[in-house]
Amino acid sequence: MAKKKAAKKKATKKKATKKKATKKKAAKKKATKKKATKKKGAKKR
Repeated sequence: MAKKKAAKKKATKKKATKKKATKKKAAKKKATKKKATKKKGAKKR
């Protein structure tokens, strides 16, 4: 039983870190998108 509990804890930990990673990726994507639009705006001017 103790082993099963530990395995479950590990699984939930993995899920949590995966969520964090996707959140970071999304934030990075947003940042790059903003940069791209800024550059385009500067070129137009």
